[in-house]
Amino acid sequence: MWGVLAFVGVGLFVLCGWRMLDHRADRAEMARLFACQPKDPDRFTAAMVADLPDPARRYFTYAIAEGTPLFKVAVLEMQGRFSLGSKASPNYQTMSASQVLAAPEGFVWKMVCGSGLGRMSGSDSAGWTRFWLGGIVPVARFGGTLNHRRAAFGRYMAEALFWTPGAYLQMQNVLWEGVSDTTFRVSIQYGGLEQSVEVTVETDGCPSKVVFPRWSNANPEGVYRVQPFGAYLSTFQTFDGFRLPTRVEAGNHFGTEDYFPFYIAEVTSVRFPSASAG
Repeated sequence: MWGVLAFVGVGLFVLCGWRMLDHRADRAEMARLFACQPKDPDRFTAAMVADLPDPARRYFTYAIAEGTPLFKVAVLEMQGRFSLGSKASPNYQTMSASQVLAAPEGFVWKMVCGSGLGRMSGSDSAGWTRFWLGGIVPVARFGGTLNHRRAAFGRYMAEALFWTPGAYLQMQNVLWEGVSDTTFRVSIQYGGLEQSVEVTVETDGCPSKVVFPRWSNANPEGVYRVQPFGAYLSTFQTFDGFRLPTRVEAGNHFGTEDYFPFYIAEVTSVRFPSASAG
């Protein structure tokens, strides 16, 4: 019996140490992203977007107040629901999360959902997906591949467009296109990757929908391929001169009969830390 207890104790010690290493990696990546914050950013003027397609111009003048410092790194706190199932059986769990977003360099999203023995926690980034059951049992560990990086790039570049719009006004290798009177498309190249995102706006420039072709294996075959991903945006609030959506409903297969929002978030705070915050 003592041998069994010793074995279990050593196993728990190893798992706890492994979990601490994940937390350390999260903190290190966050510190790297904080350092991407410009120390003395340009301030927004309507002249910066005067030559963009009309829907994009309307979007930026809606989303960013004149004179706002164009910070590119944000820390978001959110709560809501996260699905651990499928459209037929969503199995939504209560979720809380924090995110450091620093496009085009990367992101870290730390999430906790569920409770008790079913509590899931961990993080997503451009380099990894790592989640634990009950804080001690690893249930998802992958990343470090081009497939993962490409999928993550689509996610955080789309999120940056509506949560850190100032970042897009400082990027290189960006192409703006008008799709219609209400929709624009932006394409970005960075680090050998390329992503396009389409945004639908109202008459006043308020964005209501974001759609993009995402590299993903969220399909019955589990095979990586391009498929539509999208989100509905609502409940806008102003944070330090940026007017941002605080409710986001997002999911795979957007615009098809297979779509369901596995991610429903209510943002509770947004702040723009200094470069030394990490």
